[in-house]
Amino acid sequence: MDFKPMVTMLAVVVVFAVMNTLTKMAFNEGMHTTVLIVLRQLTATLFLAPIAYFRERKTRPKLTTKIFVYLFFSALLGASLTQWLFFLGLRYTTATFACAFINMTPMFTFLLALPFKVERLDVSTGSGAAKLTGTAVGLAGALVLALYQGPSLTSYHSSAAASAGGGARRWAVGSAALLGGSASWSLWFILQSKIGTKYPALYSGTAWMSFLSFLQMAAIGIATEKMTFHVWVVATRLQVVTVLFVGIAGSGLGFLAMSWCVERRGPVFTTAFMPLVQIVAAGINVIALHEQLHLGSVVGAALVVVGLYFVLWGKSNETRTKELRPPSDSKIVVQAEHAAGTETV
Repeated sequence: MDFKPMVTMLAVVVVFAVMNTLTKMAFNEGMHTTVLIVLRQLTATLFLAPIAYFRERKTRPKLTTKIFVYLFFSALLGASLTQWLFFLGLRYTTATFACAFINMTPMFTFLLALPFKVERLDVSTGSGAAKLTGTAVGLAGALVLALYQGPSLTSYHSSAAASAGGGARRWAVGSAALLGGSASWSLWFILQSKIGTKYPALYSGTAWMSFLSFLQMAAIGIATEKMTFHVWVVATRLQVVTVLFVGIAGSGLGFLAMSWCVERRGPVFTTAFMPLVQIVAAGINVIALHEQLHLGSVVGAALVVVGLYFVLWGKSNETRTKELRPPSDSKIVVQAEHAAGTETV
């Protein structure tokens, strides 16, 4: 069994958890949401463009209009819209709560993958039943994380939720934004599975996505928000570190790694790891932001891990079955006829 995709996604989980905590801390210092996204995508573009040029200059397919449209919507769904909605929700809620909505991504992706024929579901087989069970259990864990807190398991007196939420209305707006961001990200995973076959240039495709997202968010910021020059100035050391980390590690290496995993193991496998971001982020946030750790987070995280195990087992078993499956009868007939023709000659 190839463990590289699994190890890669575990590394992505850690990066995203750290990124979400840094982002929340930067927002607490007054950094503007749109500014962070624009600077993040610009940093990712500057990081990826030279790598893409030198690694794929001889193998890069021609960039046709059709492929450009695919890349444009990939940037819109996976980078621009997802980030804007997620960061909006992060500003209005807490880092731990925002990460909880990432747990919806595997469910959305699995459901969307079925009509797009990216994923098959045969509940009569052990693999199909495992994937369906894992998705249901993971969804149950996500709902527990999002809707149930329970008693606190830490002694911190956290004001993060109160300061971030600022009332029921802001919390509701933040929740709706996070839900929309999760759905948008799921659509990106489905689209990315198509782009991988139409434009098999991983570095160039990710660089184009970052650049187009930079243009999209810059245009949105200029058109919809009145921002003075000083808003664009990265004022503190934490904000500088946040921009560099989320740009290079998050948008650059993170999306590169996820796109590679989508090509190797499919969108459902890749998104199955996203709920782990909640678990890692909760641990970091308890230490760094002194957020409360509640019983609901522990119970929900346990369900998420169980659901993840079922999905991964189903995918690995399905892959192993395909590798061991003998050629179809039609192929055997063709091979036999070819052999007979060769003997006649």
